[in-house]
Amino acid sequence: MSDAPLMPKATAVWLVENTSLSFDQIAEFCKLHPLEVKGIADGEVATGIKGYDPISTGQLSREEIAKAEKDPERKLTLAASKVRVPEFKKPRGARYTPLSRRQDRPNAILWLLRNHPELKDAQVMRLVGTTKHTLEAIRERSHWNSANLQPMDPVTLGLCSQIDLDFEVNRAAKDRPKTEAPQGPTLVSAEITTARPTPSTAHDVFGDTPAPKPREEEKIDVNAVFGKLKELKKAE
Repeated sequence: MSDAPLMPKATAVWLVENTSLSFDQIAEFCKLHPLEVKGIADGEVATGIKGYDPISTGQLSREEIAKAEKDPERKLTLAASKVRVPEFKKPRGARYTPLSRRQDRPNAILWLLRNHPELKDAQVMRLVGTTKHTLEAIRERSHWNSANLQPMDPVTLGLCSQIDLDFEVNRAAKDRPKTEAPQGPTLVSAEITTARPTPSTAHDVFGDTPAPKPREEEKIDVNAVFGKLKELKKAE
C-alpha cells in the first residue's frame, strides 16, 4: 500500500477546512508541497475540489488528528487499511516507443522476421510497438524505405528487453506444432538378439543381415598328394 492517502488533494482540502494542523503536517501526510497546501488555504489551488474525509475512510483517526494538533512537530500516521485492496496490474498492450527510437523500428522488425520467423504478428507488434500495416509492408518488401532497411537487434536498439524477447520466443516455441524427428536405426527385440542365428533369420542388434561368413577351407588328402608325386617321378 502507498504511503500517500487516497485522493491527496481532496484530503488536504478537508484537513485545511476541518482541522488546525500546520501546512507542513498536512503537506507531509498528503505528499504535497507546503506552498501547495498554503495555496489551498488561500483558495488559489484545488479550487472546486470537494474535501475528502480521511476519518470516514479509515485513513486517519480523530485521536491521531488531536495529538497532531497539540504537537506541531508530530507527523500524521496513515492508518493501516483493514481491507486488502489488490494491486492494479496494467494489461500488457502495445509497447510505447520513444520518438528518438521510432525510426529504428523497421530495422528491428526486419531482424525479428529473419531471425525469429516463428513469432506471431501480435508478438512482434508487442515487442517493438508497431502496427499490423507496417509489419506487413516490411514482410512484403513494400515499405517505403525497404531498400535502406538493415536488420538490427531490437534489444540493442533499446526497443525491448532481452527478457521480453526470450519470453516471446519461448512462447512461440511452445505453440509451434512438434514435427516427428527422423527415425534412425532402432534396436530389435531381445527375443531376436538372444535367439540362435540361422542362415535365413540371422540379424544383428540393429536388424541388419550380417555379412556371410567365409567358407571353410576344404580338407587336404595328404596320401593322394604324395601318390600323385610318385606317379610323376615314374613318368620321368
